[in-house]
Amino acid sequence: MDEQGTRRPIIAGNWKMHLGHVDEALAFVRRIRYQLNRIEGVDRVLCPPFTVLAALAEVLRPTHIGLGAQTMHWEDQGAYTGEISPSMLAGLCQYVILGHSERRTSNNETDATVNRKVHAALAHGLIPIICVGEDLVQIEAGQTDTFVGGQVQAALACLAAEQAERCVIAYEPLWAIGTGKAATPAGANRVIGLTIRGAIAGMFGEATAQAVRMLYGGSVNVENIAAFMAMPEVDGALVGGASLRPDFVELVRRAVMAW
Repeated sequence: MDEQGTRRPIIAGNWKMHLGHVDEALAFVRRIRYQLNRIEGVDRVLCPPFTVLAALAEVLRPTHIGLGAQTMHWEDQGAYTGEISPSMLAGLCQYVILGHSERRTSNNETDATVNRKVHAALAHGLIPIICVGEDLVQIEAGQTDTFVGGQVQAALACLAAEQAERCVIAYEPLWAIGTGKAATPAGANRVIGLTIRGAIAGMFGEATAQAVRMLYGGSVNVENIAAFMAMPEVDGALVGGASLRPDFVELVRRAVMAW
């Protein structure tokens, strides 16, 4: 069996700051959950705002649909106004997005804080979806490999190999997020396969590099998901706006078919 065949695909929907009222979130999930739950051979994850996590955790409990948060603090408790801790999330969800580019640019997220959050998430049984990616300046300077590889090394610093294997890495080039301009499937495949897996192999060995699941994120939609999933290094997608529409179910279905 090839290496891709040993990894289970995963499609995660990042709702960002949308569908944050309980009534609208429940209405949307009730509309898609039956069909989404019936799709086999893929991990399906919804990452809504904090305000609806508890309500969705209850309604999704009888299903195989996973639930994730969009960020968290690394401390369990303390004087951190507006933050939420990994221990608070652990009873509600299974995943947490860490280091999303919007958090890095707007909330002063750094490689160091991402690493602390990764350690905290793993300690509480959460699966981190760690976001890495370059911007146009770095692309034009030919620094994609150095920059993205450095983000990966920083995020996974001081982990054991078995801990790294529990992580999910999402490659999200900043210029493609919310712009409607996706990277090419071949381009994403190259960065994921050579740069990201290469960085992990250098830290933990090739077996660990091949075990870690890799997602592409950046203007993913129902029309282009199959092309990304056909790439041998791509194990899924971190989906933004397209996860807010009912055809998210069709997107997941096409992802599995292309796999």
